[in-house]
Amino acid sequence: MCTAINFKTNDHYFGRTLDFERDFGEKVVITPRNYCFVFKEQNEIKTHYAMIGMARIQNNYPLYFDATNEKGLSVAGLNFPENAFYSEIKVGKSNITPFEFIPWILGRADCVDVAKALLDNINIVNIPFDENTPLTSLHWIISDKEKSITVEPLKSGLKVYENKVGVLTNNPPFDIQMFNLNNYMSLSSKMPENRFSEDIEFDVYSNGLGLLGLPGDFSSASRFVRACFIKENSVCREVETESVSQFFHIMDSIGQIRGVNVKENGEYNLTYYTSCCNTDKCIYYYTTYENRRICAINMYNEDLNKDILATYELMNRQNIKYIN
Repeated sequence: MCTAINFKTNDHYFGRTLDFERDFGEKVVITPRNYCFVFKEQNEIKTHYAMIGMARIQNNYPLYFDATNEKGLSVAGLNFPENAFYSEIKVGKSNITPFEFIPWILGRADCVDVAKALLDNINIVNIPFDENTPLTSLHWIISDKEKSITVEPLKSGLKVYENKVGVLTNNPPFDIQMFNLNNYMSLSSKMPENRFSEDIEFDVYSNGLGLLGLPGDFSSASRFVRACFIKENSVCREVETESVSQFFHIMDSIGQIRGVNVKENGEYNLTYYTSCCNTDKCIYYYTTYENRRICAINMYNEDLNKDILATYELMNRQNIKYIN
């Protein structure tokens, strides 16, 4: 249960929520240019683009949930249960595991078009990180400042969709999500006009009536519609602080609240973190469920020519500024 969006003012912003019943010990991780990426079925990459994002570190390997590289290309992997299909190894293909997908793309591509060229020969393989780490069913959104695509590994093959709305949630598959938007084309941020009947007089009794029908539940299909509409109608000044603040306000509209969405096992689904990366400046902002204060990490404040990961523990404790 996650949502990723693109948002553009003067700069381009890319981020996501991680909605789950538990955290994964994730950290903000900067992978410098000379960290050696070792792949299961491909040659290692010793030199690549630097990247910053949220990851779980396992055996000194960054398992990225989302990341942006120094060229401004971003990728996020979102849960895609019962639809994601991973193949066996195919000769002549770039056989990449799901957990290798983000570094494979971000290490080599500087824009969406180059990423699409890499995808032409990619085969997502059914190989876990290790025997204690099962594979997660995923699909991905890949974005730069101008374009966005959705990548879905299905039984029928790898599907790559142009993503004009710059939004991704979970199920159903992306083409169905886009078709479903047709049902909401009458929504408006403006006050409604009477098209019901010329013989009946209506009272526009409240602000927001143009939004009647906007789904408010936490299902992935409803979050997709809500995120698309709110993002497309969002207005803010092209200033960094206001742009970042607006991004988090948009994400708050689809965030999961403890106790409202209970899973079958009795655990609560909630938004453990929300990220927002200024992809032009490679500044990674985040909030957590317990800490609503925005934290920021600038990738360029690290030595990007190193060969070791730079990690930052999440500030999960609520940070309140007392005025008196």
